[in-house]
Amino acid sequence: MRHLISIDDLTDADLRSIVARGTRFAAREHAPPPALAGLVAGIYFRKTSTRTRTAFSSGALRLGARIVTFGPDDLQTNTGETAEDTGRVFARMLDVLVARTAGDPAEMRAWAHGQDRMAVVNAMSADEHPTQALADLVTLSGRFGRIEGLKILYVGEGNNTAAALALALSRFEGVRLELRTPPGYGLADAIRERAARQARDAGAAVAEHHHMDDLPGDFDVVYTTRWETTGTAKPDPDWRTVFTPFRVTAALWEHSPKAVFMHDLPAHRGDEVTAEVLDGPMSIAFDQAENKMHSAMAALEWCRHGTAPTEGAALEDDAATRGGSPGR
Repeated sequence: MRHLISIDDLTDADLRSIVARGTRFAAREHAPPPALAGLVAGIYFRKTSTRTRTAFSSGALRLGARIVTFGPDDLQTNTGETAEDTGRVFARMLDVLVARTAGDPAEMRAWAHGQDRMAVVNAMSADEHPTQALADLVTLSGRFGRIEGLKILYVGEGNNTAAALALALSRFEGVRLELRTPPGYGLADAIRERAARQARDAGAAVAEHHHMDDLPGDFDVVYTTRWETTGTAKPDPDWRTVFTPFRVTAALWEHSPKAVFMHDLPAHRGDEVTAEVLDGPMSIAFDQAENKMHSAMAALEWCRHGTAPTEGAALEDDAATRGGSPGR
């Protein structure tokens, strides 16, 4: 079993394998193999979720797993049990745990520490949303047939979605990621430095500015996220004044007329994006949402197999897990 708590947990080959597999799932080239048959997936969300929770639940079921769900008040961690002890118990009963804490990912690391019986998947922590980045890359791959060489404009807060996107895109040659984030709401320094280092190694470019002036044109993608990230609040009562210049409007398409629009959803029309853009012909935001399921399936397969199995290999592995043989 392999853990997916950060994009950093994936090698370049792993990242490309998951994206390629998710793209094939999205294209519906064949029915998903029962790669998780006989396994049990735990779905544990402390914070609200529509897309990610449904994506992993549906994806696990489509791959043949059974699921057990937990809400924010269901575990004994609320009464003082340690994360380490919780993880030790989970690992004896579950094969994979998909968790959204919206807090410090150290708790997920504690669940994963010292055991290889249960995979842990980060469905969003405070600093990073790695499975969102996988869905985004599957969407880009399906739309453009490649990720290399794409020019992407990200507008809005340097939140956990932006962090994962920067860490993922910076690994692809020729990618240009331009982030425009409000002053005081940019990427964390550590994330920016890691993305810049990866970009230099890969022959990509990552730049961040805190204004909307002098935007280069000819982008392939314009991307934004909601102004208030799930589970967070801004201490500055006047924060909307700072964010307003970063609203995505149709004017951004003046110099990038062929660009598509992406949004991790949920969206607040009139805040981070106008309805004209979100509901317009340039928007692929709801295709992107569907791809959360396809990328979730690919990620779950990776956690189980390391690389995407062939259908025959998956059937043989699952039969061995159940103590039978293929076709029996």
